[in-house]
Amino acid sequence: MARADLILSLVRAATRGDQTQLQKTVEALSADERAKNHGILADRLIAQLRQDSNGQPRQFAPTPVRSVSGPLIAELVPRRHTEDLILPAVVEQAVRELVEEQHRADLLRSHNLEPRNRVLLAGPPGNGKTSLAETIADALNVPFLVVRYEAVIGSYLGETAQRIGQVFEQARSQQCVLFFDEFDAVGKERGDLHETGEIKRVVSSLLLQIDALPSYVVVVTASNHPELLDRAVWRRFQIRLELPMPKQGQIEEWFKRYEKCTGHSLGLTPRSLAQRLKGLSFAEIEDFGADVLRRIALNEPEADVKKIAEHCLRQWKKRFTLRYSADVGEEK
Repeated sequence: MARADLILSLVRAATRGDQTQLQKTVEALSADERAKNHGILADRLIAQLRQDSNGQPRQFAPTPVRSVSGPLIAELVPRRHTEDLILPAVVEQAVRELVEEQHRADLLRSHNLEPRNRVLLAGPPGNGKTSLAETIADALNVPFLVVRYEAVIGSYLGETAQRIGQVFEQARSQQCVLFFDEFDAVGKERGDLHETGEIKRVVSSLLLQIDALPSYVVVVTASNHPELLDRAVWRRFQIRLELPMPKQGQIEEWFKRYEKCTGHSLGLTPRSLAQRLKGLSFAEIEDFGADVLRRIALNEPEADVKKIAEHCLRQWKKRFTLRYSADVGEEK
């Protein structure tokens, strides 16, 4: 017999028209029946949940909300898979656990537990925060929704907080990964004397929305400046991960994969390349690899790959020097 608490929860959800609670309860009932080896009943419960009264697939997603600047959310197709990234071991483990919890959410709910669904990624730009968010959506096989700040942030009092509410309302309508890049733009420390009252209202609204987010929506946020985030924002995230600049061994691994993928040996060992490019971000290393491929394509069939690689290394050394000088100037 089904658990009494789940039956009561199902009745409450139905009488109140609470679709979110109804979905959670049916999933928990299904998991409970499956644990009793009642697989057929468990499957029928989930199948019934996904149909409307006419037997057609249920549509949960509302019409996307818009502002005068366009949609508040852009749905992107993930281009990367988890195995494409070179990540610190602790980050890999955390992502595996997150994905497993989401995939086995019905089992967790049968034990009155919810999967974790709030992730904060921190680190310097160009080291895989956006790519990692993509891979999470890919691993979960759910839509990848990216918040468009140019449409969300308004110029009138209360406008931004209202639009943030609309963003979360749309996200709650389906299983998805909701991604906030440059999260410090909306999650700044409220104690900062230089910030306006409007920013403080935005942060307060954001905290309320995050607290109310159902566990089937995975919110991933990325920040290049985590020190700017409000302390209360930090506490909302169950998983906090750092993606630092790549170490030499990680750059070596990148070039091994690069040569295998492109079929081009650069005439220099991955170790030598890593030593000479140490200090660059993963995004910059990918740009270097693309530069080499362009030179090879333009000089075929007589392309001297090693000579091209050496030329690109010299060019990148100049670019790195310019970037370093600019960074030092900003710090002063």
